Amino acid sequence: MDNPRPEKVAVVDEVRARLDGAAASVVTEYRGLTVADLAALRRALGAAGGDYKVFKNTLVRRAVAGSAHAPLEELLVGPTGIAFVHGDVSAVAKALRDFSRANTHLVVKGGLLDGSVLSAAQLGALADLPSRDVLLARLAGGLQAPLVQLAGLIQALPRNLAYGLKALLDQRGGAPEGGTEAPEPEAPEPEEAAETAPEAPVAQAPAAEEPPAAEEAEVAAEPAAATDGAAATDGEASDAPSGADAD
Repeated sequence: MDNPRPEKVAVVDEVRARLDGAAASVVTEYRGLTVADLAALRRALGAAGGDYKVFKNTLVRRAVAGSAHAPLEELLVGPTGIAFVHGDVSAVAKALRDFSRANTHLVVKGGLLDGSVLSAAQLGALADLPSRDVLLARLAGGLQAPLVQLAGLIQALPRNLAYGLKALLDQRGGAPEGGTEAPEPEAPEPEEAAETAPEAPVAQAPAAEEPPAAEEAEVAAEPAAATDGAAATDGEASDAPSGADAD
């Protein structure tokens, strides 16, 4: 169309903006669904983190032409409704699968995720995956389990050590009855003992009384007098005549 109407240009811009702002997109065929069915589908997808809108194939082709969403063009056959994913892709795929099981008129054809084309089978596999919240909870549990085990091992170390010591004591006949004797203190070295021992007071002997000078003189004179007396006696004996001469 050389001169498209403004309404169609607005729709093309809307499709392009929705595709650019979505994390993924899923193309479906809604032939046979009633207005009430489409309303129920929109509510289910809204709860899963997506939205659903019906477009004409010609306008969608204009929107995806020459863009990263061009692979969707081959899926634009029949009445087309596109589910735009703004949250968890697996949650939206699961909502589409569950709705199609209850309403067989809805046909999931394929989609686009991060520039890669998804087939209907691949979208079914995504629908079987747990939701993002469940996967994160499992991941957190997997990371927490080793930490819990490590904490248990650390807590068990003192207990196991006590058991090991008790078994060793039992193997050697038990602990001594009197308990472990305290080691005797080492005798201090002589120098240390001399330094630490208090000095005993030195007793001073009373000074001897000096004899008077007169008594010292008498004591000194007595041996001299005795010597002079003995000499005099010897002289008298030599001077006296013998009895034979006198007669």
